[in-house]
Amino acid sequence: MRLTKQTNYAFRILMYCATNTAGLSRVAEIAKAYDVSETFLFKILQPLNEGGLIETVRGRNGGVRLARPAAEITLLDVVRLTEDNFNMAECFEKDASDCPLVDTCKLTAALREALNAFFAVLAKYNVEDLTRPSEHLSFLLGIDEAGPRVAAH
Repeated sequence: MRLTKQTNYAFRILMYCATNTAGLSRVAEIAKAYDVSETFLFKILQPLNEGGLIETVRGRNGGVRLARPAAEITLLDVVRLTEDNFNMAECFEKDASDCPLVDTCKLTAALREALNAFFAVLAKYNVEDLTRPSEHLSFLLGIDEAGPRVAAH
């Protein structure tokens, strides 16, 4: 199974927000830290916001922040919001009638067990696990205790 770029960057957005304990994180700062477009990040923010993982504050001094403590956001929460499906093989699809073994196949059972194990591991870890201790991450992401670094113009 391979996770999408959206899921990868959803983790990164949440890690950035968890590391930026000084307050709101601006999308431009997150985009700069990860060298990715703001437009791409805005697309990812929508499901994170709708799913209650982040909240947005509009306006001149607006930005994003975690909607709940990092310790309460599991990796499984993120994956469920950002991945469209978890079909590991064609036989996981609802209309999988091409295979004569579809009703008795042990492969499907084994793959389903593997997927459940994957979910169980993701449920064990949370965003706080990914960001603590955060001093090194703060440095790498350009965040200091006063908030994200702003480039001088």
